Amino acid sequence: MLHAEENFQQASERGTLQVEYLLSDLQNPWGMVFLPDGQVLITERSGRLRLVTADFTGNSQVAGVPDVFSRGQGGLLDVAVSPSFDQDRWVYLAYAEAGDDKLAGTAVGRGTLSADNSRLDDFTVIFRQEPKLSTGNHFGSRLVFDNEGHLFITLGENYQRMAAQDLGKLQGKVVRLNADGSVPQDNPFIGKAGARSEIWSYGHRNAQGAALNPWTDALWLHEHGPRGGDEINIPQAGKNYGWPLATHGTDYTLLPISEAKGKTAPGTEPPHHVWEKSPAISGMAFYNAERFAGWQHNLFIGALADESLIRLELKGNEIVHEERLLKDKLGRIRDVRQGPDGYLYVLTDAAAGSLVRIGLLE
Repeated sequence: MLHAEENFQQASERGTLQVEYLLSDLQNPWGMVFLPDGQVLITERSGRLRLVTADFTGNSQVAGVPDVFSRGQGGLLDVAVSPSFDQDRWVYLAYAEAGDDKLAGTAVGRGTLSADNSRLDDFTVIFRQEPKLSTGNHFGSRLVFDNEGHLFITLGENYQRMAAQDLGKLQGKVVRLNADGSVPQDNPFIGKAGARSEIWSYGHRNAQGAALNPWTDALWLHEHGPRGGDEINIPQAGKNYGWPLATHGTDYTLLPISEAKGKTAPGTEPPHHVWEKSPAISGMAFYNAERFAGWQHNLFIGALADESLIRLELKGNEIVHEERLLKDKLGRIRDVRQGPDGYLYVLTDAAAGSLVRIGLLE
């Protein structure tokens, strides 16, 4: 891996990549979002929220962030802004929240970013994963607004496998809420006995990438498999995506997943795309900017274990080609977003993590 701050170029199938380090003192950064004025909010797993100036020359810490369960995979996770941020200045945070008996779960709250960008005012929790079951594993969690203003939240199964199949628990689910945390009345499990009304889809393991497809307006997500079997899914209302009854992976012990019926199981949806060997995927961004024609209709995904940026070419919903970019150059890639300028921006997951800008030579 190169020293952070060594900008470089590298050949790729779509042209020469131009890679530029913008910020290199982030502590295990996890998620980011661009504000309308070009500034960037970045979460650090330890519980800090950073605001980076639009020219990337300065950054400051934003106050008013909730206490987080910063243990194992827990901490401050994703960040999103309201679709009407220009009017309401709502900032949404997903994070691991401590409960009783030293267990934790994912929570989501929102606060108003002050006029001087220094703090979140009146931060309020609008969602809690129940019950709390995690000792430090599998929290998810990505935040995505659809074009109708609904908020999707991806939730890990807290390393409690069969909880993903239990509709009375919020582990291993995608939930769909209104912007204030209330439940939309057209959610699929409204009025169904024993099922949580927040649930949109279930049978997920640990989804750490999600994005709205700009050409279909459908939510896409990807989730970690165990040892092998990372998946992309396009979750539909009320559908079961299989974990742990169906998986392409094995346990970390190299034994089969005890609950699994095989790679498929009755009543479950097969993955839209699967990696038999896990890249350990995190972060997701569809490319729909005009700046780089070679990336049009591509999907970019970060890889932790593989230490690469995965480029997937799409034909409609079909994935027709894959390229691994920047293998072993940046380290573990935690998040990837398309910036308002048409460049890609990635966060590297390290104690001294970086914000990196990637483009093609024009």
